Amino acid sequence: MSGVVSEQAQISAAEDLVKDIEAIEGVISSVDQRSNGTQIRPVVKIVASPESWRGVAESLYSDYGVDYCSMITGIHWPDSQDKKWEVIYHFLRTGVKNPPQSDGVVQPIITNNSELTGSDVPLEIEVTIHLGDTREPSVSSVQDIWVGADWNEKETWDLVGIDFEGHEGMRRVLQPHETPKGYHPLQKQHKLRYHNFQEMYDDAQGFKRKPVDSERVK
Repeated sequence: MSGVVSEQAQISAAEDLVKDIEAIEGVISSVDQRSNGTQIRPVVKIVASPESWRGVAESLYSDYGVDYCSMITGIHWPDSQDKKWEVIYHFLRTGVKNPPQSDGVVQPIITNNSELTGSDVPLEIEVTIHLGDTREPSVSSVQDIWVGADWNEKETWDLVGIDFEGHEGMRRVLQPHETPKGYHPLQKQHKLRYHNFQEMYDDAQGFKRKPVDSERVK
């Protein structure tokens, strides 16, 4: 690879994706420009209804080359008026492709990044799904589309309790397997304490200083 993907090419690709993806019913999209201090980084932000989410996912993968699910964020909002649960999928379009082979020898792919256009331009995408007041929050799984969604959906269910319809092999991955059914520690109704394990606060110099909040509910 050589060269750098131009800022304008990324912004243009992001704007094109926003325009196209909004044609799907139940979708609102925009471009959020973020900076790393030296270059603007456009991020495509999509808000999808639970009903439209699966179609959005299939389109991102098949039509727009979004090839990597990097993270899923699940949030419980019990005091919010417009949402009670929120799922945010974080995606990348990396543009990385499997190299061809000739007579069993892998051939390098040489790309001039400064000349990339359209769906070849790397992008960052965030898809947010809002859920209403329910004791059984759920969205469609995309485990079968992105292998990276497999662990991330398990983790989100384990910690937050948001289920993913169609996910095969759902199980605890961070909490002990014997954790009681229905217990997900990041749901706001749970009051977690440190159970007097004060040794975790011992400072490295041995003076056994404790922070002022050592006895508070977390």
